[in-house]
Amino acid sequence: MASDFANDPSPRPDAAAPTHHKQHEFYVLYLYVAGSSSNSRWAINELENICQEYLSDRHEIRIIDVYEHPDLAESERIVATPTLIKKLPPPLRKFIGDLSDRESILIGLDIW
Repeated sequence: MASDFANDPSPRPDAAAPTHHKQHEFYVLYLYVAGSSSNSRWAINELENICQEYLSDRHEIRIIDVYEHPDLAESERIVATPTLIKKLPPPLRKFIGDLSDRESILIGLDIW
């Protein structure tokens, strides 16, 4: 006789709560800026502060000046600066602006 799995109360592997490893994930962040404008400097400073506070030793930041590397900006379809791209961990996310709304950035980066 076949067992009745529908009435089996034992936990299933797929029914377990998802494990989220926010505190162990490594972040790769690309920040596209336009030269040394005040918005660019502000965004760089904000990103460095966020990483220092929340991602100490678990991040890599790449600052890309769209004036020096227009090909990279074009390949990423950057239409405004500053633009932050979270490459890792998935999913990829893009943020446009000077990163002054820290709460939104932390939530969007999946840090909070």
